[in-house]
Amino acid sequence: MIDKDRASALLAHSVAVSTIVFSTGVEQLYLDFGEENERPLPRLSAAEAAEHLAAGQFPPGSMGPKIEASLDFLRAGGSRAIITAPERIAAALAGQAGTCITP
Repeated sequence: MIDKDRASALLAHSVAVSTIVFSTGVEQLYLDFGEENERPLPRLSAAEAAEHLAAGQFPPGSMGPKIEASLDFLRAGGSRAIITAPERIAAALAGQAGTCITP
């Protein structure tokens, strides 16, 4: 099976873009998503994203593949990976919405 997020990251790298956007059903990433104590993550480093992924914060059937693809993209030389809802893409590109992951 082909993972759409990883395929997107490979394509983005092959055409040498500096930013990739993953569109999803929520405006941004959250720690403890769906819990009373959920916390938004507007910005994080690749190292922080990897730590949260390893801790189980981003499940395989949910945000996990987007985080893995973001990390692949950044390791390949990308400057930033953004995760946000479709209607918030323009704001996210301007740094006003979504989650921005940087090296």
